[in-house]
Amino acid sequence: MAVTHRGRTRTTVAGLATTLLPAVLLALAILALWSGGAQRLGRTLLPSPTAVVTALGELAATGDLWPAAGQTASVALGGVGIAVVVALPLAWIIVHSRAAAAAAEPYIAISQAVPAIAIAPLLALWFGYGQGTTALLAAVVVFFPLVIATTLGLRSLDPDIIGAARVDGAGTWRILRHLELPLAAPETLAGLRAGVALAMTGAIVGEFVLGGRGLGQLLVVQRDRADTAGMFATLVVVAGVAVTGYLLVRLAEHYARRHTTA
Repeated sequence: MAVTHRGRTRTTVAGLATTLLPAVLLALAILALWSGGAQRLGRTLLPSPTAVVTALGELAATGDLWPAAGQTASVALGGVGIAVVVALPLAWIIVHSRAAAAAAEPYIAISQAVPAIAIAPLLALWFGYGQGTTALLAAVVVFFPLVIATTLGLRSLDPDIIGAARVDGAGTWRILRHLELPLAAPETLAGLRAGVALAMTGAIVGEFVLGGRGLGQLLVVQRDRADTAGMFATLVVVAGVAVTGYLLVRLAEHYARRHTTA
C-alpha cells in the first residue's frame, strides 16, 4: 500500500510539473523579452519588471490600491449577478419556445455587436452616474456568453431523459430543478467563466466613462501623470482579480462536470 501510494504521488507530481513547465518557460521568455525591450525603449514607454514591482509596492503602501481593487471587483461581481438573473431565465424561455427564440436571438447577437464603451453614455443618460450603472454595463458584457452557453447546455440534454421524467409525472418545475439545472450547469459555468473575466473589462470601461473610485479611475490618474510603471502595476492587479474569479468558476465547473458524470 505504501509503495502504491508513493507511486501515485510521484505520478501526480510529475503530471503537475509537466502541465506547469510550458507556462513557466513562457513566463521566463516573456520576462526576458520585456527586460530587453525596457532597456531599449526606456522607462516612460516600457518600464522594466523591477520598476513595475516597485510601483506595485508603492501603490500598496499608499493604501489606494486595495480599496480600488475591491471597488472594481464588487462592481464586476454585481454585473455578473445582474447577468445571471436575466440570462438564465431567458435561455430557458428560448429553449422551450420557438417563437421566443426567433424573437430574442437577433437582439442577443446585437447586444454583443455594440461595443460597451458606446453603450456607457446611454446608460448614464438613463440611469445616471454611479456604481449601479457601471455594474449594469458589466452585466451587458457578461450577458452574451452566459445566455449562449446556457442555451447550448439546455439544448444538449437528452430528450429521452426529460420525456421519461414527464411520464413519471414530473412537472416543469421539478424537471427544471432536478434535471435541467444540474445537467446544464457545466455549460452554464463555462459561459460564466468567460463572463467573469469580461465583467472586469466592463467594470474598467465603465469607470473610464462613468467615473468611480476603482481601478479604472486609478488608471486614468496614472495616465494623466504619465506614470507608466504605475499603470502596468494596476493592470497586474486587474489581471490578478480577473484570473482569481476565472479560476474559482473553473473549479466550480470542474466539480459540476464530475457530479454530472458520476
